[in-house]
Amino acid sequence: MGFDVTADAYASFMGRFSEPLARQLVDLLDPAPGDRALDVGCGPGTLTAVLVDRLGADRLSAVDPSPSFVQAVRALLPEVDVRDGAAEELPFGDEVFDLATAQLVVPFMTDPVRGLSEMRRVVRPGGLVAACAWDLDRGPVRVLWRAADELFPGASAAIDLPGARDGQLAELMTTAGLDVQLATTLTVRVQIATFEEWWAPFSFGIGPAGEYVATLTDGDRERLRVRCVDLLPDEPLEIVGVARVATSRRA
Repeated sequence: MGFDVTADAYASFMGRFSEPLARQLVDLLDPAPGDRALDVGCGPGTLTAVLVDRLGADRLSAVDPSPSFVQAVRALLPEVDVRDGAAEELPFGDEVFDLATAQLVVPFMTDPVRGLSEMRRVVRPGGLVAACAWDLDRGPVRVLWRAADELFPGASAAIDLPGARDGQLAELMTTAGLDVQLATTLTVRVQIATFEEWWAPFSFGIGPAGEYVATLTDGDRERLRVRCVDLLPDEPLEIVGVARVATSRRA
C-alpha cells in the first residue's frame, strides 16, 4: 500500500482529516497524566503530536514501518522515542505502556490480529488498547469511490479492508484476545476551499485512493475528476468523515 511518501505529501492528502480525528480520539481516550503511550503506525506523527501535548514527549513512543515517516517524526518530535518497525512485531518489551493506539492503521496491517495482539502484549494489565479506522461507506474520500464505482463498477473493492465495516474492529480485537469495552464512531468535518485543492492530492499515489487514481489512463482519470465535480457540493467544500473506534482494557 502506498504510504512510503513524504510527511508533507501525506499531510496535504489525509493529514487534513487525521489531525482533527486525532484530537477527538485523544479526548475520547482521556489518558491520565503520567501515562506512558505508544502510537502504532504513527505515520508522520499526527496522533503522536497530540499525545505529546497531553502527556509530554518523555511519555511517548512511536513506531512505523515507513523510513520517511520515522525520519519526519524524529525531526518533528526529537524527544520522542521513535522506532522503525511493524505492528506485527513491535520493538518493545512486555507490559511497558499504559496506552497503545493505532489510528487509521489496522486496515493496512499485514496481519491485523497479530498487530492487535502485539499491542495487547506491550500494554500493562489495566492498560488501554485503542484503534480506529475510516468507515467503509462514510470515510472522507467516499465521493471518489462512489464516482469510481459508477464509472468502473467494483472499483471500491480496494477499500473493503479489515476493520472498515461495522463491528469488524471489535471482532478483530476479540480474536486478538482483547475484551472490547467501547465501540463507537467519531466524525470530522473539514473545510476545503476549492475542488482542485481536494482533487490534487489524489495524484500523490497515497493509500488505496491514490494508487487507484494512478492506475487510470489520462482519459479515465479525467472522467473520474468530472464525475467528482458533479457529486461534490459547491465550493467551499465541507468534507465529512466518520471513523469507527474500538477500545479494550487489558485484563
